[in-house]
Amino acid sequence: MAHSSAMPSPVALPGISKIVAVGSGKGGVGKTTVAVNLAIALAKLGQRVGLIDADIYGPNVPLMMGSSQQPAVGPDSRIVPNDTHGVKTISIGYISPSDKPLVMRGPMLHQIIRQFLQQVEWGELDYLIVDLPPGTGDVVISLVQTVPLTGAVVVSTPSDVSLQDARKALEMFAQVNVEVLGIVENMSHFTCPHCHQEIDIFSRGGAERTAKQFNVPFLGSIELVPAIREGGDRGLPVALAGPKSPQAAEFYAVAEKLMERAQAAAEAATDVIEIS
Repeated sequence: MAHSSAMPSPVALPGISKIVAVGSGKGGVGKTTVAVNLAIALAKLGQRVGLIDADIYGPNVPLMMGSSQQPAVGPDSRIVPNDTHGVKTISIGYISPSDKPLVMRGPMLHQIIRQFLQQVEWGELDYLIVDLPPGTGDVVISLVQTVPLTGAVVVSTPSDVSLQDARKALEMFAQVNVEVLGIVENMSHFTCPHCHQEIDIFSRGGAERTAKQFNVPFLGSIELVPAIREGGDRGLPVALAGPKSPQAAEFYAVAEKLMERAQAAAEAATDVIEIS
């Protein structure tokens, strides 16, 4: 890493105490569903939360949050994020809400990510959740170069293919020195509504084994429940039902564990600064 001096060094965002990226090695594992429900759960647990939809090519956050309004632009051409379900949110889908996919090169992508971090009027936040695009690539590099991340959450289903890709995501975060705060197993198992038997569609438990193998925390598993998808499709994520709702409870359990891990990571980061 001799060339690192030329790399822009990350600058903390004033007023934002923790920045957590939510990633996955591949698409289709419900990463945005997890990011959105986690953000809402954190907000309902009394945290001040922001959510960046960093999936520039396929932004799903507007649909899932049920908001499509164009954000206002305040003085100094700073963008005012939409406030939906108690979460301050920004997405490229609010700014160019067409079905045509945006074709962009790396530098443009980098600019947008930087703007979402630095030119949005976030105010004071306990958590800024960044929903990453699937895979391992440019957006993560832009993120890491722009702001110091508290850590990352990796979402996987229990299937072997998904876990293989989750391992790639774990390795990518290790390469850019981002601590993985934990793995979430999504679409973990399915309970038959008729016979109430649990069916492991994707061979449940794989993400927990992967977490052990890589020595990272396991944050919990989310059942495969139609209500979770329906909530996202209607713009009313299931976490809005609160921690007592059986479908939402697992998201709250994951949010509690994440808060514990993020707090510990943030404290460890400040300890290092004090000693030097």
